[in-house]
Parts: sequence; C-alpha cells; structure tokens
Amino acid sequence: MAESDTPTPPQLLPDEIHRAVNPGTALLRLRTTHSREGVLDGAWWPRSRAVGTELPALVRALTTHLGPVTRVGRDTDAWEEVPARVVVDDRVVHLDSFPVGDATVLITRGDTDHFALLVVPPDTTPDAARDAMARAVDARNVTRAAEILVATHPEPVTHRPEPA
Repeated sequence: MAESDTPTPPQLLPDEIHRAVNPGTALLRLRTTHSREGVLDGAWWPRSRAVGTELPALVRALTTHLGPVTRVGRDTDAWEEVPARVVVDDRVVHLDSFPVGDATVLITRGDTDHFALLVVPPDTTPDAARDAMARAVDARNVTRAAEILVATHPEPVTHRPEPA
C-alpha cells in the first residue's frame, strides 16, 4: 500500500479547545441548525457587565456569522452602563433596554429578524458556563435562559456541623 493510499483521520479540534475556558474569557456559541424552533439561538459569556466594552466584540462576531446587526436588546438591570447606542466598525448599533431580568440579549438583523442569546454572567465558573452554553445551543432546548442558569449554577457549599 502506497503512503498516499493511507486514509487520513478526520480533522478534530484540539483538546485545548475544551479546556481553555477561563473566567474573563468572552465566548459565543451559536446553534448549528437551520431550524429556528427553539427558545434560544445561542449563548454569550461576556467578560464583564460593561455593555460599551463587551458589545463591540459580540456585534463583530455576530456580523461575521449573521450579517449586519442593527439592534441589541438587553436587560438594563444586568449591565453597569446603559448607552442608547454603540458604534462598531463605523456602524451604529442601537441598544434597547428592558427591565425584564430574563438573562438574554436580543439581536436584530435587518428590520425584523431576531436572535435570542443566553447571557451567562461573567463571574460564572467555567464548568457551569460550559454547561449553560451547551444547553442553550441544544436544538431540542425548550428551557428559558433564566431557568438554564438556575439549573447549571452550582449550589453554594455550606458547612454542616459535625454530628456529636
């Protein structure tokens, strides 16, 4: 058998891809299905709660995958600053504010095409963030964002007294 006849293994992502999720690292995951039937279209784990700092990178990434983003709707109570717009690469992106507490951002492409992303709080542990983001992009997911965060947030460790 000639060396060129040897089948080449499929190209796999390096294992580091799955381990290199550290607090303070902004991540974006989008669904990889053509169906838009689920509650969420993806998940975003920003590094901080500063909208003006975090949104430009998100908008650039989404523009690459979805086309131009025109609006972003977010919960005013979840962010430290509440500007009415941000400029990203010479494009104005309008920011809508809603006091809803639902752990999502709504991305608008064009006039009426909306994408809902789970927002994982910046201080979430890497394991909990990975779990929440995986649930959000699961094509069978029918769970709302806030419920996903409750389900994936580790219970606080409490110290129990030793039995006497």
